[in-house]
Amino acid sequence: MISASQKVWGIFLAAISIFFWGITFVCTKYLLNDFSSLEILTYRFIAAYLGLWIIHPKFEKITAKDNILFALAALTGVVFYQLFENIAIHFTNASNVSVIVSICPLFTAVINQIFLKEKHLSLWFIIGFFISITGVALVCFNGNTTLQFNPKGDFLALLSGVFWGFYSLIISITNKRNYSLVSATRRIFFFAVIFMLILSVMGWGLQNHSLASNNQENSDFMRSLFFTLDKNLNVLRFSNPWNIINLLFLGVVASGICFTTWNKACQIVGTVKVSCFIYLIPVVTITFAFFVLGEEITPLGALGAVITIAGLFISEKK
Repeated sequence: MISASQKVWGIFLAAISIFFWGITFVCTKYLLNDFSSLEILTYRFIAAYLGLWIIHPKFEKITAKDNILFALAALTGVVFYQLFENIAIHFTNASNVSVIVSICPLFTAVINQIFLKEKHLSLWFIIGFFISITGVALVCFNGNTTLQFNPKGDFLALLSGVFWGFYSLIISITNKRNYSLVSATRRIFFFAVIFMLILSVMGWGLQNHSLASNNQENSDFMRSLFFTLDKNLNVLRFSNPWNIINLLFLGVVASGICFTTWNKACQIVGTVKVSCFIYLIPVVTITFAFFVLGEEITPLGALGAVITIAGLFISEKK
């Protein structure tokens, strides 16, 4: 049984993670001017892995069986979740992706209930879920857009949410292994880097494939997986200090540190309860964009933020 102070600490760690994850949209949007989705994620995960070694330069032995779990966590919650979410934006609007991905807490609850026999789908959880999703929709649309469905993009966004649910399941299991959370998170990113390097080799092959296609969707998909080793281009891209700052923030802070604090929050409060905070990511993104980029927040968007937070509290009601 956790104490009230421990629960507050766990909620604080989750809130910190959500705050920085909400900012990543602005950073990624800036980097997409010079990098593909695959390149951003590859450099981001390498920075996260190296950053965690600097933060915690101690080796911890991990069993072969648990290495399999960490590899699955990397594949589901880091590689597939992030990559599918980024690619989805090429085929549908960002509002659709934000709303669909925000369903992650429901996937987490269902998957944990099926595989771990944990009973989370209470009436209050369902009610809070639908209230929060309504709020998220209002925040994302912000009064100036309409919902337009694109099967390919919406399906990829939905699939990324499902993968996050399986990542949460694996984290629920590994958190009981008593590994150092920094070491555990670092091992996850080690496997994530391996997977991304494999994808990068495949993406490097796209340089020799013509991106001029009559099918715009296929062309956008190929660009999202493009990876170049061109020396002159890379010198030009990395000579921009803002590219380096954004990549380091995405890697060290938003990935390395925030995945560690998120996993700790899951360990203290519980994976399903903490996952409900994912509803707040669009709220943070819209708010940050307002102060940094000067993007407008309409009364409808502000109302959506209040509804989202209300739904979060209702879902926690016993």
